[in-house]
Amino acid sequence: MPELTPDEVHSLARTLLDQQVAYAQGRPLVSDLEYDRLFDRLKAHEEAHPEQKLTWSPTQRVGSDLSADFPEFSHTVPVLSLDKAYSPAEVFTWLAKTAKLTSRSLTVTAEQKMDGLSLVLYYKEGVLERAVTRGDGTKGNDVTGNVKTLATVPLRLNLPLTMAVRGEVFLPKSDFAHLNAQLEEPYANPRNLAAGTLRRVKSAEVAKVPLKMFVYEAFVSSPEAQIPQSHRAALDLLASQGFPLNPHLGLFEPEHNLELEAFVAEQTVLRPGLEWEIDGLVFKVDDLALRDELGATGHHPRWALAYKFESPQARTFVEEIFIQVGRTGRVTPVARVKPAQVGGTTVTFITLHNNANIETLGLGIGDEVAISRRGDVIPAVEEVLEHQGTVWSFPPLCPDCSWELELRGAHHFCPNSACPAQVKGKLAFFVGRGQMDIESLGPETLEVLVSQGLVRDVADLFTCDFEALRGVPGFGDKKIAALKEGVALARTRPFTTLLASLGVPELGKKLVELLVGAGVLSFNQLVETLLQNPESLLEVHGIGAKTLETLKTELLAPAVLGLAQRLQAAGLSLEAPPPTAAQSQSLLGTVWCVTGSFVGFNPRSLAEEEIVRRSGKVVSAVSGKTTHLLAGAGAGSKLEKAQGLGLRIVSEDEFITLLQ
Repeated sequence: MPELTPDEVHSLARTLLDQQVAYAQGRPLVSDLEYDRLFDRLKAHEEAHPEQKLTWSPTQRVGSDLSADFPEFSHTVPVLSLDKAYSPAEVFTWLAKTAKLTSRSLTVTAEQKMDGLSLVLYYKEGVLERAVTRGDGTKGNDVTGNVKTLATVPLRLNLPLTMAVRGEVFLPKSDFAHLNAQLEEPYANPRNLAAGTLRRVKSAEVAKVPLKMFVYEAFVSSPEAQIPQSHRAALDLLASQGFPLNPHLGLFEPEHNLELEAFVAEQTVLRPGLEWEIDGLVFKVDDLALRDELGATGHHPRWALAYKFESPQARTFVEEIFIQVGRTGRVTPVARVKPAQVGGTTVTFITLHNNANIETLGLGIGDEVAISRRGDVIPAVEEVLEHQGTVWSFPPLCPDCSWELELRGAHHFCPNSACPAQVKGKLAFFVGRGQMDIESLGPETLEVLVSQGLVRDVADLFTCDFEALRGVPGFGDKKIAALKEGVALARTRPFTTLLASLGVPELGKKLVELLVGAGVLSFNQLVETLLQNPESLLEVHGIGAKTLETLKTELLAPAVLGLAQRLQAAGLSLEAPPPTAAQSQSLLGTVWCVTGSFVGFNPRSLAEEEIVRRSGKVVSAVSGKTTHLLAGAGAGSKLEKAQGLGLRIVSEDEFITLLQ
């Protein structure tokens, strides 16, 4: 194949860019086969002649496997927050106030307020030079390499414009639902997943996520002939250069309140059916010269206003932000806020998820914030109302063991498996209800056992000398006897419960049941299969390639293998009894929900195992597909619902008879 000349490289790159833009807009210019042929031709030439690779080459859409850091960059254009309104009446007041500040004719635009990641694109003479997150409004992170993978971001413009472009990166709802369903730890919303993706260290990973961007503001510095005089002209200019715009745009004058109110109502109705998340509308003065005349405060421009669809349920102040280390080493930031009433509940602590979420919010200590309870349950910081100037960032060291924290994807982790916080988290999970269910080992007791050096991991619970606690406040004869009794009872728990209680990623109760149902009846058999014939587990319904790789990595770790040996030596069972022929099909086709407390099945997971052992299915909630409800003492609402659906209600005595 003949080599390309520099002019041919330039022409081919330009052609491919045009084809990428057209494809992203749903109007492909050539077949996929023809596009791939041209793309591969350019990529092969660039690999042979890297010195000829253009900074705006379309091959950068696929990203790179090279790790990248995200240095700070000081914005050269104003990146201010917006003042807020929570009702159309407040918008009317703002319009009237703004009209009095000028003798000019006032026209305002209205656009959807995207709930994504704010970004500023810097172009020099028509070529994308830098992409920077909003950050604190003064400085943000340079994420240029990752942003170049977004098909909706032009790498090179039709005109040699030097300008900054503000916009919002987002993930369509349908793509979010599809991707989030595959994650071990799902994201709370599309915005968080988009923010976490854009901060991945390898742009090749970013390229696999279908992020998109709408732009909404242009700051043109040259050539002067192209500087727009109105916001609408600026949007037209952006569209002519291939930038994607949100198609919903309104235009109003202060005296046309009825039209504006109708537009707000229309957008409120449209909101649930959109493919992107919005949380309000943004009203802006259209005349750019008038914007300069109106100016800005230290916090927000006077020429723009954000209307929020829903009023905040409460306003409060962030008093502290600290981090908590979980059993897997994952570090989660938490805000302590001034206590506030939200829906009849006092909120004091709010999980902030990760550093990307904090940066997206622009959150710092002392900020006034709007908080809610999402789903009427989970406290959340919705937005910063008044910012004090410093965005909180993660400390470099783990607060519990002083090891240096590591950033993996969107989350920070403490890599020290012996970290006291991780040890206590693993112990709490192991003894918790639904796992080994050792009621006498509550959080305070575990804290004492760890601090006294009596327990370092779950195996130590079964060899611990609880008599050594005599003399410790709160540990008398009754308490020590309860500890011994609880641990002795835990030794009798079946293999399936023990395996699911180890906290190995992916290896939850459901997967353990699937493995046992497929004939994997011991820990040693599972390890041997993972070592010698792991692909055979792909035949088990519910186990995919990702789950299998996680099991190989986590379950075969020396620490887990050693822990299993110590548990077995302490008298715990690492084998499941094989189902007899008579048992294996007796409950086939039945679907059970188990609720309440029982005398002979404590914990009630023992009853669930008997059902599964006989080919029945266990579900966590009552529905029309449920056939039986096993009801113990205190069955509650599940019993009422089952009676309403006409399901068969089975008592503990009836269940024992049925098993026999």
